[in-house]
Amino acid sequence: MSENQKFQLGTIGALSLSVVSSVSIVICNKALISTLGFTFATTLTSWHLLVTFCSLHVALWMKMFEHKPFDASAVMGFGILNGISIGLLNLSLGFNSVGFYQMTKLAIIPCTVLLETLFFRKKFSRNVQLSLLILLLGVGIATVTDLQLNVLGSVLSLLAILTTCVAQIMTNTIQKKFKVSSTQLLYQSCPYQAITLFVVGPFLDGLLTKLNVFAFNYTPQVLFFIVLSCLISVSVNFSTFLVIGKTSPVTYQVLGHLKTCLVLAFGYVLLRDPFSWRNILGILIAVVGMVLYSYCCSIENQQKPIESSAQLPQVKESETDPLISVENGSGILDDGGVVKAPVWNSNKDLRA
Repeated sequence: MSENQKFQLGTIGALSLSVVSSVSIVICNKALISTLGFTFATTLTSWHLLVTFCSLHVALWMKMFEHKPFDASAVMGFGILNGISIGLLNLSLGFNSVGFYQMTKLAIIPCTVLLETLFFRKKFSRNVQLSLLILLLGVGIATVTDLQLNVLGSVLSLLAILTTCVAQIMTNTIQKKFKVSSTQLLYQSCPYQAITLFVVGPFLDGLLTKLNVFAFNYTPQVLFFIVLSCLISVSVNFSTFLVIGKTSPVTYQVLGHLKTCLVLAFGYVLLRDPFSWRNILGILIAVVGMVLYSYCCSIENQQKPIESSAQLPQVKESETDPLISVENGSGILDDGGVVKAPVWNSNKDLRA
């Protein structure tokens, strides 16, 4: 098996792991938050990251991966930024309507494209841009309902978009620059993310829910779902870094919208959530956009070796990371969550 085939199989595995684990944790968290009333999503996320770090520490002790220290300031800044982005996403959901929050998530893709174009000189072909536009249109039709604007909510959403984009771009660039795997980066950044959210989590959750996380009635059923959520989060956090490292921040966002469509479908089938023709139409359009995105990127990847043989090495990097990647890329590996934001209404999705 060639290196290219191994890389492609690894990418497929990372994408599959990300989809399965993310959909699973959304269903688990919906039961925890909507049914059992545990609405402290930011604090829960800090527990997710703490369990992830402990799991990786055990894996390191078992010599399942090698510890590779690198720039401590870069790791600390990256970890704290990830934690801040999670907190801002939660605040954005708390101070905005569901529809405006969904628009915030949709804005992450164009913002990422803009930042990578301006600061990393990446090129996005018109076909890729068109496929992303179709994808965003479909997800918007399926998920965006009301659009109630307010100044504070808008500012929080803007900050959440910027910090999330920068954090995801850093996830990719740090792994390339320091030649570390997704596991190595996650292991070193997890403590900073966990500490950031552990400190601000109870305050944010209290602000948004008017409840005290430490005064909550932790029944055996609640504890069971908290433990289950934390265990699933290990896979979610690992697959997030893995997917971004193997593909790109934009591809990870495309995958995230695929998860949103799957969550809507599973919510209808398993939880009997309301489902309309608008949801169905939006999901179908989004799937068309995802297929086109993957196809366009695959075609561009196949053309890259031909172009590189006829050009000098100093060629600008282009966006060629499809959902099923066939790039000849380096062995760079790369979920905080997404961390998805907390659910205060039953139809709001979660991020682990």
